[in-house]
Amino acid sequence: MTVLNTLSIAAKRNTRIFAENERADIVFGSITDPELTSKTVRDHDVVFHLAANVNVDRSLHDPKSFLDTNVMGTYNVLEAARRHQSRVIYASTCEVYGDGHDLGPDALLDETAEMRPNSPYGASKAAADRLCYSYYRSYDMDITIVRPFNIFGERQKSGTFGALIPRLVRQALAGEDLTVFGEGIATRDYLHVSDIVRAYRLVLAVPSLKGRAINFASGTNTSVRDIAEYIAQRFHTRVTQGQPRPGEVSRYPADISLAKSIGFDPRVGIWEGIDRYIEWAIAQPQQLADSGN
Repeated sequence: MTVLNTLSIAAKRNTRIFAENERADIVFGSITDPELTSKTVRDHDVVFHLAANVNVDRSLHDPKSFLDTNVMGTYNVLEAARRHQSRVIYASTCEVYGDGHDLGPDALLDETAEMRPNSPYGASKAAADRLCYSYYRSYDMDITIVRPFNIFGERQKSGTFGALIPRLVRQALAGEDLTVFGEGIATRDYLHVSDIVRAYRLVLAVPSLKGRAINFASGTNTSVRDIAEYIAQRFHTRVTQGQPRPGEVSRYPADISLAKSIGFDPRVGIWEGIDRYIEWAIAQPQQLADSGN
């Protein structure tokens, strides 16, 4: 196994995992470098394309870097895979769908739903998503597009641009009030990291997914405020309201029928997953601090 990554936003201690694993070779670099990308892909049967510039907030301030990495970087990966005849499993995102607030109360976002991204990040991932599909249609490449919903779990980054759960836990451990942006009524479908790992293994084992997109989520939506209140109760602190953020999506109701048809069954629920994260954060305070770098 070879890993190509800048590791620019990885927690310091997390990168040691690669150094200690004899089965993994790590190449420090970026998918924006076409020659390095091609050299890395060579002699590999399967490419898990997980590399991306991520975060809605950051994309509002620096949209070009998201286009450079997420669109042109994906082009480089696809060209390398086409040249070396490698299968590609691409990590897209639920952000490509945009806001589901205007769907009916029981309606779900399946893989055929219209893409209406709300942010430069979502737009860059939607462009890369469709670029992957075009390479399947144009060159008959073996490509599967995975659309994970909100992934969370131990070791997740908790810095300024970090995800919701790590940010709230870090605030709680610091004795601060927990901040939600807006009223906190936005809902998300959270999927534990252990479940998405199993999902990728399933995709790898199912050849019939060539040329298809597939959602992976828990199938359960939880509001931002409910999550904040749960963590606040654990730490005996308060929840405060901040200004709404631009580009925020209010609702992500995932249809995971296709995922279930290949044997996917999410095992870690939102509250168990949060408890696991809190236990890890308490036991590994230095890792939580490093994850903010």
